[in-house]
Amino acid sequence: MEIQSPAAKTLLILACFIVVMAGIKAASAIMVPFFLSVFIAIACGPVINWSSKRGVPRWASVFLVILLIVVIGFMLAGLVGQSMTEFRANMPQYKEQLEVEFAWVVEQLARFNIQLNQALISQHLNPGMAMSIATNFLSGMGGVLSNLLLILLTVIFMLFEAESFPRRIHIAMADPDMKFTHIDRFIQSVNSYLAIKTVVSLFTGLFIGVYLWFLGVDHFLLWSVLAFMLNYIPNIGSFIAAVPAILMAFIEQGMGVAGLTALGFVVVNTVMGNFIEPKFMGKGLGLSTLVVFLSLVFWGWLLGSVGMLLSVPLTMVVKIALESREESKWIAVLLSSEGSEPIKAQPDAGTSRG
Repeated sequence: MEIQSPAAKTLLILACFIVVMAGIKAASAIMVPFFLSVFIAIACGPVINWSSKRGVPRWASVFLVILLIVVIGFMLAGLVGQSMTEFRANMPQYKEQLEVEFAWVVEQLARFNIQLNQALISQHLNPGMAMSIATNFLSGMGGVLSNLLLILLTVIFMLFEAESFPRRIHIAMADPDMKFTHIDRFIQSVNSYLAIKTVVSLFTGLFIGVYLWFLGVDHFLLWSVLAFMLNYIPNIGSFIAAVPAILMAFIEQGMGVAGLTALGFVVVNTVMGNFIEPKFMGKGLGLSTLVVFLSLVFWGWLLGSVGMLLSVPLTMVVKIALESREESKWIAVLLSSEGSEPIKAQPDAGTSRG
């Protein structure tokens, strides 16, 4: 029986959405590794295609990429784990240093007739509160990576299947003659977004890490990895990543180095986010700040730490899918930031046609 009433259709779509989300929430133990595997596979796809075009067998390309991921992953896991252990051991010392530095700030503000109750604020001042943003997030990611073997096997199978995947999508949509171009635009746009975002995030984390090492900030590798991961969340992510690093610089070396640390985060994120990234992506990938925040809360509630990491990429997939059809493009406009235009997929010579 066909439903004619617009209100009834809306209620049916809403009910289906709630049922699907409840199913994902209930099966989060399975869905989280799956989403992470899809994310890794899409990010690695351009590298596989690039090497395949230069005569490297696909199986060899997949093997080398997976080997590189495993080696780098274990190295980072060891170094970050060591940094987190040292940080927790030094927490009492950091708290004492923070109280000394904060007393100096209160004294300086008093010269300008700005009075603060130092005893009251110090009572609630705990560097662990801000630092837990980093440690809890990375600990949550570490818990997910306990399924590393499952994730790697899924990524390997996805990379081998990726070449024929676009055609199978067309066949599933009853389009064996490849006439539905919006399907290709959707696949190309998702691939382009995730691949470019991964490269930009990688360089953002690298620049932040080198800069913090130059300033002599402790646990610079920890803050570098955090900057890389949270760069997938525009606007909000860079702010969250900067807070623990700035606080650490303030505890160790005072207001001057803390200011330089904040300046470094601002410069790196401004250059990468406002110049480098739009140059390769175009201006049609923006989400409004409200949508970014709500997606962070929603996907974080649904999938935990991985949901927070992938909140914007997942929302971008939804936005790209909405933009690929005329009847749903208006919803994508509501999700977009002011002045953004619909996504125009870049031509991809590596997209398979058969």
